[in-house]
Amino acid sequence: MIIAKVVGTVISTRKNQNLIGNKFLIVEPVSEMNYDNKNRIVAIDNVGAGVGEIVLVTFGSSARIGCGMADSPVDAAIVGIVDSIKDVIIED
Repeated sequence: MIIAKVVGTVISTRKNQNLIGNKFLIVEPVSEMNYDNKNRIVAIDNVGAGVGEIVLVTFGSSARIGCGMADSPVDAAIVGIVDSIKDVIIED
């Protein structure tokens, strides 16, 4: 699981049937996470996050389980919105 910032949205009118009705957001891992992949990621969102928010993102089978979509083609999911972080400074 990583901490990331929501930096955009994705709109897809044609998609896998298991993804219909879901919201997709573009997230960017915060540098303080030392996450190997510093690139932006498209993640499914079922917690109601918005652009500019800091979120928790999980990957792989944990992402599918975390959003209740075990049989869907999901590799990244937003599973929480961060309210506060202690002892770490995240720069904008």
